[in-house]
This record gives sequence, structure tokens and C-alpha cells, in this order.
Amino acid sequence: MTAPTTATAVRRRITVRGTVQGVGFRPYVHRLAADLTLTGFVGNTASGVLIEVEGAPAGVERFCARLADEPPPLATVTAVGVEEVPATGADGGFTIRATEESAPGRALLPPDTATCPDCLRELADPADRRHRHPFITCTHCGPRFTIATGMPYDRAVTTMSGFPLCPDCAREYDAPADRRFHAQPVACPDCGPRLRLVPAAGSGVRAARDGDALARARELLAAGRILAVKGIGGYHLACDASHARAVDTLRARKARGDKPFAVMCADLAQAERIAVVGTAERAALAGPRRPIVLLRPRPGVRLAPGVCPGSPHLGVMLPYTPVHTLLFGLPGDPPGPRVLVMTSGNRSGEPIVTDDDEALTRLFGLADAWLAHDRPIASPCDDSLLRVRADGTEQVLRRSRGYAPRPLRLPVPVRPALAVGGDLKNALCVGEGDLAWFGPHIGDMGDLATLEAAVRAERHLHRLTGVRPELVAADRHPGYHSAAWARRRAARLPAKSPVFVQHHHAHVAAAMAEAGLDGTAPVIGVAFDGTGYGDDGTVWGGEVLVADYTGYRRLAHLAPAPLPGGDAGVANPCRTALARLWAAGLPWDPDLPSVAACSHEELRLLARQLPSEVGCVATSSMGRLFDAVSSLAGVCHRVGYEAQAALELEAQACLAWDADPVAYRFGDRFDPAPALHAIITDRRLGVPVPVIAARFHRGVARAVLDVCRAARRATGLTTVALTGGVFANALLEGASTDLLGADGFTVLLHGEVPPNDGGLALGQLVVAAHERADHERADHDRPDHDRRTRFSDETE
Repeated sequence: MTAPTTATAVRRRITVRGTVQGVGFRPYVHRLAADLTLTGFVGNTASGVLIEVEGAPAGVERFCARLADEPPPLATVTAVGVEEVPATGADGGFTIRATEESAPGRALLPPDTATCPDCLRELADPADRRHRHPFITCTHCGPRFTIATGMPYDRAVTTMSGFPLCPDCAREYDAPADRRFHAQPVACPDCGPRLRLVPAAGSGVRAARDGDALARARELLAAGRILAVKGIGGYHLACDASHARAVDTLRARKARGDKPFAVMCADLAQAERIAVVGTAERAALAGPRRPIVLLRPRPGVRLAPGVCPGSPHLGVMLPYTPVHTLLFGLPGDPPGPRVLVMTSGNRSGEPIVTDDDEALTRLFGLADAWLAHDRPIASPCDDSLLRVRADGTEQVLRRSRGYAPRPLRLPVPVRPALAVGGDLKNALCVGEGDLAWFGPHIGDMGDLATLEAAVRAERHLHRLTGVRPELVAADRHPGYHSAAWARRRAARLPAKSPVFVQHHHAHVAAAMAEAGLDGTAPVIGVAFDGTGYGDDGTVWGGEVLVADYTGYRRLAHLAPAPLPGGDAGVANPCRTALARLWAAGLPWDPDLPSVAACSHEELRLLARQLPSEVGCVATSSMGRLFDAVSSLAGVCHRVGYEAQAALELEAQACLAWDADPVAYRFGDRFDPAPALHAIITDRRLGVPVPVIAARFHRGVARAVLDVCRAARRATGLTTVALTGGVFANALLEGASTDLLGADGFTVLLHGEVPPNDGGLALGQLVVAAHERADHERADHDRPDHDRRTRFSDETE
């Protein structure tokens, strides 16, 4: 074909923004231009991809039309800008240019993605040169976020920079028609990372490398040993999920208490053998993100009892790296476990381990051997966790691998800011303009290691997003480690101090932002959780707010009760139950399970402590009410992990949910006393525990409807946001949503943003942006410059 002359040719300069780096977008553009016989070039920039294309007008028009409609699987195009430029008449074909290092702007990096079907086929093909290669990848799959050390995304700014390409890989990397063209993690057995098996001292395990390391690791798992496995975002601790002694040993070594373990199944068929998997759950399990999905276990499932004791759900995921696939074995390998416990590689309360030397020390005594590799991890990234609602929508409960650093589109613009979240389920969030980025799940900010992990997470977000915070937002709790860190971080900025955002206001704002509300109209926010610092210095957690991004009003709340002993009270639901009975004027009769669970010394102490209020703080927490009812019903009196009592109560309620529609009634002013009295009566009548649990759940949902009706009468508002960690409870959220929807309310539910404290930072971000803007306008309007918002002055 004869190339068009400059008189007949046209040339377009095209800028593409979105997730267009590290996803095979440039080779896709190259192939598209070649198909249409066009000349020009494509290259990465700091803000996305720049294309200049030249040729016959019809071909250029087709190119522009197809560009955003047929992107590679991992690409997301958010904007395409086109401008006409003079044709050059050059006949150099279509080329891929080197990255522009100094261009301004911001590109979007994709999350880590599960191994694609093409790579899995090659992994299992004895004739392929990457047969059994534990780090097989291409432009359609593999690590991105956890290996990137900067942007624009090129091999030189990844942790693969220390692995020079062999000639064969270099040819694939440079061939536009190849699936591995500019796939930055690309490698093969000759030039890629290497596996090694490191035995614990005295374990009797032999060291091994490469394929022998994997074979030996499979043997150890089959023999009931515990293995520390290095993944793409950190270490896991793994054992055979059907081996009771191995599971119990792992639980004891990790001091896990009764907290459920997640499991990894060899394939989808195996997952369906142990749990009920619907269409939406199947899509979530097998999709490119590969989160842990909460499923109902099948009756009689052959897993060790210690995998998920007392939980209504079983957390299940599928292999998402080649190492995982090889751990289960390929056809012809000796049989081994088909379901593995796969839990975060850390000690309780610490961040996930990523460094190999740290793994040998911090996981010492937990693992019998380490299956490690020599590719560094740039950022820790734990597994994401979600559940699927009855309508097929997803509720993410931990947003991390597969999601970070995917941006969220904000309905309101924000100035460059960092929000540090809370002390539990911590996850940072940075934002600028109409985009916000969550960092991966960090955990509970209880020790130096977790704080250091938060500092590293912020630096990594800065490198990848380019956001330079001008303000910092934090929770108003005066004792939070995250708030103290925010003060230190803000001291280096012109503002000098953070914007402190009330906990439940942040929850409601996060739900509003995720739903795309611009804040011009307030909503009724129902924020239920375990702990949140209230304006009056008490513990809030059963809140009904009228809120927008600029402020809130506490319209109603659960009737308060004393919380004896602070954290000690939280760890002992039987004490919380007695405090609730005392507040309701109900006696501590010896036949009550909560009374029987307390020692005589505890009873004497509480009898003195509650009337005097010594060592007590008032709480309106719905989470603590669930704990109290769990104990009153005889389900759980002492807890070893957060929300254990509530989870076990939910598990009981599931058993009777479809059989009993009765709902316990709450009194005026959101008072649970009548419900508590009914629970005691039903216990004495011999009503089964599952029925009591179901009636309580339905009673709370009915109370939500009642308080929202009262709010509607008082305000005229009809939009309700259900938020806070208590709404991770599927029964409560579902029942509340159904009742509210049937009564004419529009209900906002969380999806990709967790309802618990893992989503708190998003709400802090949007509230802080509005508060600081209001503050600065007031400073401009008033010469004394002394105005301070009611959201930022009470915890200084």
C-alpha cells in the first residue's frame, strides 16, 4: 500500500489517561496502528500514554474510535484527548518510544493480578520453556503494585531491575506482537528470581532450591508441617487445612485464639466441595483480583475443626500466583493437600512480613521452613476480603491486594491530602482533585512495627501517585497512635496541625463519597460500630446522624450503658452484658448465662464499679450491645479477637433466620431494655439460642427503621447511609436494607470501600478538605483569624 502524502494524510496527537501502564497498552496501540497502516509513535509519560498517529483520514478516524473501545484486559481508559497536528510525511512506520521521564502529570498503576489462563497453560506445558517457572507472567497478569518503586512504570523502577533479561526474554520484551512485550516482571528460569527452601533450626527439614524446593514444600505440607510461603505482597503461613494437629499447632504458635483462618483451595471445583458457591461468588473467587470470599461452609465439610470455629462463614480464595499453583501440584505430581490454611505471615498485632531476613526472625517459632525467593517486595499487600450479598453485589471488608492502588473517583474535588484512618484495620488514603487512592491494609496501629509500616505505605503511595499532601486528616480520638503520627506528619506542612474528623462523621462521609454524592444535600447516617470517640468524651457507636461533608448533627443514638474496665470490658462480653442489665434496671439473677460466666470476684467488683462509675466510661456502642446479647444468650462470654462474640451470635442467627420472623422491640429513644428483657424471658422459656439470636438481629433492624422514620419526620430526608463495622453483619445489613427500602428510603451501602475502619480514611479525606476550605474562607473574611471549626479543636 502506498503511504498517503502530506497533502492527503492527517496526524493526531492523542493523550490517554487511566490505568494504561503495565497492562500491555503500548503494544496494543502498536498492533492497532499496524492493522490500519498508520505511522507515528506511542510512549509512556508521567500522566499516561502519548500517541501521535498519521495516515489516511479514514484510518486515523478508525484508530481513534477503536482506541478506547478495545483496550487490553487490565487497562482502564478514563480520558482520551485528541488534537490535530501537522502531518510530517515521515515513513518510519509506527514505533514505541522510550518513557518520558520528566513529563508532568500522573499515571495510574494497575493492582497485582492473578495468573492469567495463558500463563497457566504454559506453566503446565512440558514443551514450554517456562514449564514450572514459579514467576511466569505477562502483560495480562502478575505483580504490579508490589514491585513498583516509582512511576512511570518501567522495569528500571521495579524490584525486577536486579534481574537482567536473558536473550530469549529480551526478544519477547522487545517484540510488539508478543504477549510479553514490555511486561516489566517478565523472566524465565534462566534469568528470573529463584526459589529456596530454608529449614528452621532443629526441624529436620533439608534445604532445597528451585523445583526441589517446591517438591519438598509439598511434602512438608502433606506431612502436617507449617510453611512460611513468600507471595507477591508478603509471607503467608500455610498448612494442610484437613490436618487437625497442623491447624491446632499453627493456631497455638500464632496465639490466634479462635479467630478464623482463611483457606486456599486448589481450584474452583474444590472450593465448591467445601462451601456453597453461587454465581456471583464464583465470579469473585475466579476473577483477576482473587480476594478471600466469605462463603457458607457445606455441612459435613472435611476440614479441621480449628479452621473456623464458631464463625458463620468460611474465608476461601483460589491460587493467584504461580508459586501457589505449583504448591498444589501439576498433573503427575504426588498427591497433596487440596485445601491449605493460608493466613498472613505475621505474629498477632504485627504487620505482614515482606523482608526475607525479617521473616527468618519474626516468624521464628511459627514455621518449620520458609519457601522464599529473591525478588524484593516494594510494598506489603495483604489479601483482600469480601462477601457477596444476596443481590450479587460485593461488600469489601478489607481492601488490599487486587484493589490497591486502583483509584476511587471522588464526587467532590479535594486539595492534596493524606488521611491516616484509625487505629484498627488501618489503611491510609491520599487524594487530589477528583481522585483518591487507598493504600493496602496495614492492620492495628498498636506497636512500632505497624507505625513504621504506615510510614512506608505513605511513601510508596507518594511515589506511585505523586500526591504531595498539603493537609493531614485523622481521627479525633486523643489516644490514637494514628492521630499522634498525623500530628508529627502535619508539623512538616504549612498548616502545622491535622484536621481531626469525628469518627462516625467520617464513616458516613465515606459512604456518601463512594455513592457519588456531591454533598449538596445531607443524609441520615446510621453508623454502628464498636468504638468511636464522641464529642462528649464518651464512647459512641450506635449513632444516627444528619450529615454532609461540612458537618453533622447527632439526631439519635443507642441508649448508653457503662463500659467497665475499658479494654478489659471489651474482652469480656459477660461483663458488658451485666453493665447493660444494670443500665436497664434488670437484676443479675444467677440463672443468667452472663452471671454464671463471671467469677464471684468479678461480680463483687462490678457491683461496686457500676454505681460509682469508677473505671467506667459510658458507651452507646452497637458493637458492645451485640457482645452483651451474645453473652446473655449463652453464646460467647470471653473473646480472643475483635468482634468474636458478635460473629458467633450471627452464626447462631443464621441457623434460625428463615424459620422465625419475630423481632424483639426496642423502647423509646433507641433503648434496648425491652429487647434485653425479652431475651431473658425467652431463655427461661427454653427458646433455642438460634431463635433468640435471629430475633435480636431482626429487632435491631426494626429499630433502625424506627429511628430513620423519626429522622425523616424531623428533617424530610429520605436517603440513609448504613455504615460502620457492625454492618459487615450480613443478616443485619440485609434486614435493615429491606425494611428501609420497603418504607420508601434510598439506602446507601458500601461496596469497594469497607464499612469498617478500613474505609475511615476516605471519609476523613473529603470532610477535611471541606473543613479546611471553610476555615480558610473564614480566616479571609474575619480579620482576627481565630475561627476554628468544631471538627478540629476538641482533641488538641
